[in-house]
Amino acid sequence: MSVRRLNHAVLYVRDVARSVAFYADALGLALDTEIPGRAAFLSAPGSLNDHDLGLFAVGADAPGPEAGRVGLYHLAWEVGTLGELAATRTRLTAHGALVGSTDHRVSKSLYAKDPDGNEFEVMWRVPREDWPGPDEPDRLRPLDLAAELERWGPDLVTGAAAGDAT
Repeated sequence: MSVRRLNHAVLYVRDVARSVAFYADALGLALDTEIPGRAAFLSAPGSLNDHDLGLFAVGADAPGPEAGRVGLYHLAWEVGTLGELAATRTRLTAHGALVGSTDHRVSKSLYAKDPDGNEFEVMWRVPREDWPGPDEPDRLRPLDLAAELERWGPDLVTGAAAGDAT
């Protein structure tokens, strides 16, 4: 047996309705099932999963994530085009959720936090034939999304959106 891919993620949140609204607006996830005040299950457009994100309420007074503690650092959501990444940056900025961005040379990434402080990444995968070799230095760079859009265009589909199973 070998693992093929991550099927879904589940997060503890303080307020399910607030988190559903955030993930629907910021990332375009659709609500599949909700147990009001207790849990919700959302999916990405076109997903074949019964859900991609589960949310479980733990109450308004629950402590938030703490940096440097054992636990999940972040989840990464992949978009198919740089145009989608740029649109996501606009939505995350409008929510005050964007906390950073990085050019990993194999991907172009945005980092954000949801209303409970759970960090996540939204990334576009560079075509594999353009990945740097293992001995190339400087694998982390500041993201210049305007320059990347000029280089790749807003509509080039890569990664899972292009049917890549890797």
